[in-house]
Amino acid sequence: MQSQGATLYGLTATDIGTLLAAMATFAVLVAIYVASTVRDPMTKRVKALNERREQLKAGITASASKRRAKIVHQNDTTDRMRVLLSSMKVLQDDQLKVAQKKLAQAGIRSKEWAIAIIFGRMALPILIGVTAALLIYGVDLWPDWSSMRKFGTFAGALLLSYKAPDLYVNNLITKRSAEIRKGIPDALDLLVICAEAGLTVDAAFGRVAKELGAAYPELGEEFQLTAIELSFLTERRMAFENLAERVKLDALKGVVTTMIQTEKYGTPLASALRVLSAEFRHARMMRAEEKAARLPAIMTVPLILFILPTLFVVILGPAACSISKAF
Repeated sequence: MQSQGATLYGLTATDIGTLLAAMATFAVLVAIYVASTVRDPMTKRVKALNERREQLKAGITASASKRRAKIVHQNDTTDRMRVLLSSMKVLQDDQLKVAQKKLAQAGIRSKEWAIAIIFGRMALPILIGVTAALLIYGVDLWPDWSSMRKFGTFAGALLLSYKAPDLYVNNLITKRSAEIRKGIPDALDLLVICAEAGLTVDAAFGRVAKELGAAYPELGEEFQLTAIELSFLTERRMAFENLAERVKLDALKGVVTTMIQTEKYGTPLASALRVLSAEFRHARMMRAEEKAARLPAIMTVPLILFILPTLFVVILGPAACSISKAF
């Protein structure tokens, strides 16, 4: 009778090799699929910009109150949230405007989510607070905790649930602003080239958005939207002000101020943008040098915990072995 040889969980070496080969083949196929289906980061953004162009063509920007009413009533769920909040007298226009502005800064074009954020501030503390109260006081899931610790956990859950929507949106704003900050110097250099080539401001913004769309999709989206608004809005100043409101970044506000002054007084655009580009590049270099200066202090703890013990083992290990053999 022929021997089966050594087995692992009932599998022979041939079976294990076959499984590993199948897994490797599957991994190669997945890698080929991922490499061949690379998506353009600007696809969804261009679709949203086209919708914005159609809105501007339809004249939706005429009245802020009419625009807000149309946006709010686009979704049935949002409409029900709005009716509930209005019936409870907790929905205010100023609060809605602030939420819509934060959503725009976070890159969320659908302003109907402002109602969802305001509703979340009210619903999440109730939902999470009731759940925490049942777990802490009703079920007594942690009987060893003191009364102060239980109350602190319950209060922390309420506070965190109330601030959760704002924290999420602020996190998106911070990440998006950081990505836009990286591309501003390059965008200003391209704007200078376009201005010196004789392109108009809206054409220059569109060209820069097209060139920077792959490297900096957030900045390309904002510039493309600004180019669209420059073409359709009655006042060009409004397009630049909208750009400053959509991006929470002081550097971009300085660019917007320069563009408005250039439009108003007719000053040379290329020279002003060249100066701003040099300042932003200098600021970016200063931030890089600041991070490099903090590096020795940051590396102290990993050096002590991980590198030095290993170094001591490598250096003193042979000597310790020799000493132990001698004795």
